[in-house]
Amino acid sequence: LPTALQEIHFPESLSTLKNARYRLAFNEIFLLQLGMLQQKLEWSNQDSQRFEASDEWLLDQIKQLPYKLTNAQIHVLSQMRQDLASGHPMNRLLQGDVGSGKTVVAALALSAVIKSGSQTAFMAPTSILAEQHYSSLKQLLAGGENPVLEDGQVRLLIGDTPQKERQEILVGLADGTIKLLIGTHALIEDPVKFNDLQMVIVDEQHRFGVAQRAALREKGENVHLLVMTATPIPRSLALTIYGDLDVSVMDEMPEGRQPVKTHIVYPTERERVYSLIRSQVEGGHQAFVIYPLVEQGDNDENKAAVEEQIRLQEEIFPDLKIGLLHGRLRPDEKEDV
Repeated sequence: LPTALQEIHFPESLSTLKNARYRLAFNEIFLLQLGMLQQKLEWSNQDSQRFEASDEWLLDQIKQLPYKLTNAQIHVLSQMRQDLASGHPMNRLLQGDVGSGKTVVAALALSAVIKSGSQTAFMAPTSILAEQHYSSLKQLLAGGENPVLEDGQVRLLIGDTPQKERQEILVGLADGTIKLLIGTHALIEDPVKFNDLQMVIVDEQHRFGVAQRAALREKGENVHLLVMTATPIPRSLALTIYGDLDVSVMDEMPEGRQPVKTHIVYPTERERVYSLIRSQVEGGHQAFVIYPLVEQGDNDENKAAVEEQIRLQEEIFPDLKIGLLHGRLRPDEKEDV
């Protein structure tokens, strides 16, 4: 280290300068990692409630699914079963592409906790995503034969939830009748109090801060935590930012999923993209275009959705119907779109 400090200020050559930078960078990442490992150790030494899921019970749940699980899903399930039965809080990051089946695995973990009578929470970054999860988890856990949940035991709480319904939810959480609460960061606000929260799932983890994750976790005592992301996380980030989490990767797609093709197209080739969209629409499909802004600022170079929707509708696709969806629309307008 002393050599590195000397060489970073007064390098003898480019090569010693490079080595000094490498050594100091190593120091930073090493100390960060030690901090994360210490945090992980402290957390894994806590006691938490055990939730056992027998092979028979799990097979019965899997049999009720309308599709076959992949080997990757089965592997992650077995890791989560061990976590839940260990007597220490689960602290796991589940990484898998969109469509790899993370929600089903999460639902099976939730049901293992719910069947013991405890409460669970599922937090998503936007109300649209929370509503989608509400509809799919309700179907998975409160539908079919021998459902884990009854209809009123799974509820949705978002910023737009009407006051009367919100009050009902707060009462149901406090007396323990609601077993699964799905929502946005409305879940971590003060009036929300659980009777016996034992498991928390956070979707699109990178969209939440560490403090938000901790605030939800504090709604219970040493709760089991699963965070999910579809964003690939490089090993260096997994060791530093997520060093306190055990990492599971789902690297296999369910049968019949179409492979996703990604292309970078330069502005000069915009016409090619327009003709691709047109051919897809003529084939009976749909397309969507995402912009970084809702509306154009005074001198912003980025394109914005409101202005571009008008341009695409009037100039490029006058014969097609082009919708507009963004965060500033009223909930009923979003729903219509």
